[in-house]
Amino acid sequence: MPNKIMKKVVIAGSASLEKEMKKWVDFWNAKPEHHVTDWPNPIGEEDFSKVYPKVHQDFFKNMAQADIVFIANEDKNGIEGYIGAETFAELAFAVAQNLVYDKKIQVILLNMPSEDVQSIDEIKSWLKLGWIKVHNE
Repeated sequence: MPNKIMKKVVIAGSASLEKEMKKWVDFWNAKPEHHVTDWPNPIGEEDFSKVYPKVHQDFFKNMAQADIVFIANEDKNGIEGYIGAETFAELAFAVAQNLVYDKKIQVILLNMPSEDVQSIDEIKSWLKLGWIKVHNE
């Protein structure tokens, strides 16, 4: 029996939404031939400055190896489809991998961000260009 090729999925989003991130890990892992390799996990304040650099570096390395980067932009702080600075940086990194290194990473947003999201103009442009897409659209 031939080995099945697993699609590597990295989930980006707010680590403060731990329950929601776990839901998306379960969602993607339940899909045939998909495996989540990384997702946002909270880092304790006491360990943050020691742990964060390595966690951040590993996260970006995993993104560079991903087949799918899923932006789990849940509603947060009263903003629909919230994307903060960190998540936008991760989104931009995935797009840049495709543009610069000719990778074929699928970049998928959970929700269309509201007009209150700071990066909304770039996101709209990237959607028009087909660089990213919205889940289930």
